[in-house]
Parts: sequence; C-alpha cells; structure tokens
Amino acid sequence: MSAERTDADDAVGPLWRAGQVFRALTVVYALGFQIAVVDELEHPAVGVAVAVAVVVWSVACAVAYIRGFGRTTAWVVVDVVVVCLLMLSTLVIASGQWRADHQSVPTTLWAANAVISAGIQTGAIGGGVAALAVIVSSTVAKGFVIVDLTRNSAVVILLALGVVIGMGSVALRRATVRLGEATRLAAATAERDRLSRHVHDGVLQVLALIARRGREIGGPTGDLAELAAEQERLLRALLGDTGTSRMPTAHGTTRDLAADLRARADDRVTVSAPAAPITLPADHVAEIVGAVDNALDNAARHAGADARVYVLLEDLADTVVVSVRDDGVGMAPGRLPEAAAQGRLGVRQAIVGRIEALGGSARVETAPGAGTEWEFTVPRRPDSVRTRR
Repeated sequence: MSAERTDADDAVGPLWRAGQVFRALTVVYALGFQIAVVDELEHPAVGVAVAVAVVVWSVACAVAYIRGFGRTTAWVVVDVVVVCLLMLSTLVIASGQWRADHQSVPTTLWAANAVISAGIQTGAIGGGVAALAVIVSSTVAKGFVIVDLTRNSAVVILLALGVVIGMGSVALRRATVRLGEATRLAAATAERDRLSRHVHDGVLQVLALIARRGREIGGPTGDLAELAAEQERLLRALLGDTGTSRMPTAHGTTRDLAADLRARADDRVTVSAPAAPITLPADHVAEIVGAVDNALDNAARHAGADARVYVLLEDLADTVVVSVRDDGVGMAPGRLPEAAAQGRLGVRQAIVGRIEALGGSARVETAPGAGTEWEFTVPRRPDSVRTRR
C-alpha cells in the first residue's frame, strides 16, 4: 500500500476485502453458468475465452484491491469498462434468440463486483453511475428493454447496491477522520498536561517567589517583581492552575468559565467561583476571559504596586456575572470618557466591546482612592448574541 494512503482510505479496507470474497463466489457462479450454456452458444470457443478473461480479471482485481494499489479511481473505471465490454461480448458469441431468453455472458451477478468497487472508491454517486453503465450494457446485450421491473429486478438491485455501498464507504471515511482528530487532540492534551505539571512545579513557583521577595525588598527590585508576577499570571492563564489543558476549542463546543477564571489566580489576584462547572459556548468564554484579562492588566498597570485584585464569578441561572475589583488608587470621574475622546479605545474595545458583543453589559465604578470595580453581565441565551461592530 502506498505511503500516501490516508487513514480514511484504510477505514474502508474491510469493505474491499469483503468485496473480494463476494467476487470469488460470483466467479464460481459465472463459470458454472457458462459451462452449462457453452454448447448453446454460436461461438463456443469465444465463450471459453470470455470465461478465461472473467477469471483472469477477477484475480487481478482481487490482488489489486486487497494489496491496495488498485484502490484508485482510475483502476475502478477500468474495472467498470472491462466488465461492460465482457458483457457486450454476448452480442458476438450468442444468437439473438438465446440472448432474449438468457442473461448476459458473463452474468449480471458477477458484473455487480464493479459496481461495489465503484461505490467503495467514489461514493454513492460513483456507485450509481457504475450501476447504470452495467445496466445499459446488459440491456444492449439482451437486445431490448424490459420495462417491467418484476421481470428485471437486477436494475433495482444494482442501483441499490452501488448507492448503499457508496454511502457506507463515505460514512466510514468521515468517522475515521473524526476519530483521528479526536485521538490527536487527546494526545496533544495529554502532552500539554504533562508539560503544565512540570511548569507548575518549577517555573511558576520560582516566579511567585521572585515576585513576593521583590516586593519585600522594594526599590528597583520592585519592577522585577512586577515583571515576574505578570509572567506568572500569563503562564497560569496558558496552562491552567490545576494543570488542565487549555487547548483551543472548536466553534460550537463548550468550556468551563469557572476553571478559566481560576487559572488567573496568583499572589495578587484572588478568584472566587462556584465549585460546580459553569459551562458556556467556547467562544463566549473566550470573550469573557479576554475582558477579564484586560481588566486585570489595567489593574496591574494603574491600581498601584500594593493593590490586590478580586475576581468573583456568580451563576444567576439566566445570566453569569463576573466582577473584577481592585483596592488600588482608582480613577478620577470622567477619566474613561476623556480617554475615549482622546482616541484611546482600549477599554471600549477590549473590555466593553467584548461583553456587548455577547449581548451583555459592562459597568465600571471607580473613584480616587476607592479602587476600581468592573461588573460583566452576560446572558446565557444563545439568541442574545450580537455581531460586534
């Protein structure tokens, strides 16, 4: 089998092998039929040659499909063409009356192998087209069209066989692709968890120690402490405080908002959240956490070196409420509108815009010396989501 063959192709391997078992049985039947009628043919020698061709081509296809090199559209097309030509050979080796009274040589049952192969390789449409080609060849060999399907059930059987086998092969390939993606994601998650445990036990603890001792020493060392604390928070946000992987989540899945917020906790940030998971659409969680991260960054820059930040998550059934409060220096009244008027839209876009895009609201309370508190309220209803402008 070629190195380029994909897992999705390998998924239909059992179908290919089962098809060759069916092929072997139909070869026996086709040979038995031709032996029984050989004396009735106008050209028995040609009939024998056709029988040999049936056996040779069946063996070639069985080897090609089992070993894999024949599992290509080109080979399947050749398979269908050869089968149709062998069926049309009935025009040469048998009289018109014989053809009107009998099925083609070789038999329609043997010709179904090409339909099966086309369905496996190309899907329902390809299987149906192959079935129509075999039906047309059989009709031409017979010399007239049988409209009454009760006397010509092979038409229905061949069409059903090609379409059903084709649908089954497509479903198997899709399922295998999804299984492969899930397996790779599980492996990546396990590796991410392993690395996060090592980082958590080493790097994070060192950064926390540097941040704590740096603040105690003060002076220029305080700047180093702030950098260490910031890097610790970012690492915790990336890895997750409990060692849980935070791989990107596909659209339409859910994430635990509580777990994501707990990952923001460090020696300056305290997070309070319900013990039970609070699951929301993954894209909603990403936007809420993004707003919280920006509020935390603002607190780290402007609240003061000794300020602490408190994050509170509440689940109110129809809504979730996230509060980010610091006990820092606060801001003067009108400072945020003034910053927006000056073109500094960081708060508007990075915080308020994220929450409003989810159909929620963002409210801030601040005063000089009284700290700053953000409150984000986001509805759970999916139909409340608006497109961010």
